[in-house]
Amino acid sequence: MLGTAAAMTVARAAEPPLKVGLLEDVSGDLAFMGMPKLHGSQLAVEEINKSGGILGRQIELIHLDPQGDNARYQEFGRRLLNRDKVDVLIGGITSASREALRPIVDRTSTPYFYTNQYEGGVCDASMISMGAVPEQQFSTLIPWMVEKFGKKVYVIAADYNFGQISAEWNRKIMKDLGGEVVGEEFIPLGVSQFAQTIQNIQKAKPDWLLTINVGAAQDSFFEQAAAANLNLPMGSSIKVMLGFEHKRFKPPALNNMHATANWFEEIDTPEATEFKKRWHAKFPDELYINDMGYNAYNALYMYKALVEKAKSIKLDHMRKVIATGDACIDAPEGKVCIDPKSQHTSHRMRLISVGPKHEVKVEKDYGTIQPYWLGEIGCDLTKKNDKDQYTPSHLPKKS
Repeated sequence: MLGTAAAMTVARAAEPPLKVGLLEDVSGDLAFMGMPKLHGSQLAVEEINKSGGILGRQIELIHLDPQGDNARYQEFGRRLLNRDKVDVLIGGITSASREALRPIVDRTSTPYFYTNQYEGGVCDASMISMGAVPEQQFSTLIPWMVEKFGKKVYVIAADYNFGQISAEWNRKIMKDLGGEVVGEEFIPLGVSQFAQTIQNIQKAKPDWLLTINVGAAQDSFFEQAAAANLNLPMGSSIKVMLGFEHKRFKPPALNNMHATANWFEEIDTPEATEFKKRWHAKFPDELYINDMGYNAYNALYMYKALVEKAKSIKLDHMRKVIATGDACIDAPEGKVCIDPKSQHTSHRMRLISVGPKHEVKVEKDYGTIQPYWLGEIGCDLTKKNDKDQYTPSHLPKKS
């Protein structure tokens, strides 16, 4: 006759796996950023499964590659939710892909983890955001750039909701600082020629550039700007830690770039070093562990923490854990927690710079910054599910 412990082990082994649906681009213009997201997910699944799974259940990872196509994101999202019956959905690179998925997820009771830094503002009970947002990035970076380099900025942004809303945040912060936006260009994804843009910048004579261009094609700007001897300080919420341009391009293309990040591979704390060691042991050919891949790794551990505290895989039960304010994990950057009102994550933020040989230096450590903006303007998911995305010019209606 089986003992109690042995019987429990057999019973758990008989339980079906937890199905994790993963939508990440590993081909197309965004593949260089998406591949680390797949790898971070695979590493976390391997580690969690080896340690006994979640509530004794193993994780089955079901990955589909939408190739940067938002229609395919919707098709694959429906397939994972309706056919494969996944227990949790994770992924999406661009904000456009997230917004394509969100209405589909909202018609289910499935939790959705978005693992990228982004332009902020989504107030939706189905979504848990693992990346940094403007109050953690722009509210630190832009004042520092103005103080260091001057009050005139030129913006180069990808022409979709990420670039448009990020530029709106920049306009607001620059206005509050008494600064001036001397030019803005919104570039369609896939554009790779920037001669006219460089001429426009030279004519406008900014003190610095805000570079929030996206994808392999748009990153051609940096080599072309270096060839034209533009030599302007640059700031970004996505460069270095997300697109690792300082590794992909020869120096000095990324010289004088500045970014505020919760993760970059050059972090040298003991926790970060141990994490990097495990990652590169599994993926020795990885060029750089980017912020997206790091957040993807953390997402699965946060999911594990929520499920085990709730003792349930149901979204409503997980959200009750979030509402306590104690939905936290010890991540390689330090302790991170989910804010109950917005379901966005706290992060330890550092301002980094890139030198002429593409060396990375920490300029300032801001410590842990909470995702406070949504709560301040009236988003409170403990009381009401808005299912909306707010911006500085689109705020909740006061009841």
